[in-house]
Amino acid sequence: MEGNSSSTVIEEWNGSASSKLTKTATFTVAGATVRKSSLRFNHFSRRILDAFVPEGFPSSVTSDYVPFQIWDSLQGLSTYVRTMLSTQALLSAIGVGEKSATVIGATFQWFLRDLTGMLGGVLFTFYQGANLDSDAKMWRLVADLMNDLGMLMDLLSPLFPSAFVVIVCLGSISRSFTGVASGATRAALTQHFALQNNAADISAKEGSQETLATMIGMALGMLLAHITMGHSIVIWFCFLSLTIFHMYANYKAVRCLTLSTLNIERSSILLSHYMKTGQVLSPKQISVMEHILPLWMTSWMSSRVVNVGQRVRLGVRISSLNSDEVVDLSRLASSYYNKGKYILLSRKSIVSVIMHRDSTAADVLRAFMHALVLAKLDDKNRSMHLESQSWMDKNYEDFVLKLLSSGWRTERLLSPSVAWKANWSINSSDKVD
Repeated sequence: MEGNSSSTVIEEWNGSASSKLTKTATFTVAGATVRKSSLRFNHFSRRILDAFVPEGFPSSVTSDYVPFQIWDSLQGLSTYVRTMLSTQALLSAIGVGEKSATVIGATFQWFLRDLTGMLGGVLFTFYQGANLDSDAKMWRLVADLMNDLGMLMDLLSPLFPSAFVVIVCLGSISRSFTGVASGATRAALTQHFALQNNAADISAKEGSQETLATMIGMALGMLLAHITMGHSIVIWFCFLSLTIFHMYANYKAVRCLTLSTLNIERSSILLSHYMKTGQVLSPKQISVMEHILPLWMTSWMSSRVVNVGQRVRLGVRISSLNSDEVVDLSRLASSYYNKGKYILLSRKSIVSVIMHRDSTAADVLRAFMHALVLAKLDDKNRSMHLESQSWMDKNYEDFVLKLLSSGWRTERLLSPSVAWKANWSINSSDKVD
């Protein structure tokens, strides 16, 4: 109709997550006339941001993702700058630029350096591979400290020509630990950050972030290497200053993490607090209480709660027990644990956990919590097994429900894999009438 002056407004939005869409254009249609209002700058900036952050950011990741990535990028930047300084020193020690140096000699030294690093990585995986997932925070920090040590070895190598090969091989072994531990813990942290089953996207975007940090770090490193060339004192000052900053940034990055998975230490703190107060601490509260360095490095800081957890031996091999312990094991199997999927054996303040062949992940978690209760009762010289079983029957289900309501994931316990299990049966044929 000719007198109709109505208009229609159509908006264009961009984004794959409904919670985080960006308006990119507005169309106003009045009859045959179309007016377009574009927000090109916002759209362009959003497209650039999408190359470095996961889809649906920030709702698709945990709240500790941003602070961790900021500190992680800063520590990575300092690493790439220092790498240029250490590589320059290493190449100088090999003989690059000197007429007396031979190609075959330099090639052999570089090959020997890489070979020892590969062997070191395999050995480290063999001895510690099963522990990396359970203590992701600690191993993330230790990995970067080992990387610092490896670069320090490269920088020291020109100062000791007679021991050059030994020093660079030790540095390569140190960095090989870094590669294994960093890669394994990164996988665990990626799963932690992913709120929408988007671990692959988070991993890919982290690769983009790392590439950007690498390019900036390489440019700054080349500039710094050029400026400090021939000035040993300045090189060492820059290297040590960047190393201190690198260690600080790593510490801050790890401290930002609020993990909701249960490992040995977090479980020990949670259960001890619950037994005292009847309440469960949140993941954020636990994150400031747990240690992020190996216990032998922080023994003076270790709390009694942590020590209780360290007294539990999970998945003990029966062949490692002596005859008296096997007799006690048989007695316990026929009395307190005849219907369970595990047996707890307490000797000399150590609680050994023998898992049943048919035990599940839930059984492992229950067995470990039961062992913690037994260890705490052992401190008070009570009738341990009877009281610990009574406590578990009355409180364990409530404890698990409170863990779930506080945001903890209770489907499994992050611990070294339980490689040894057992099977037991009770023969009652000799029962007296």
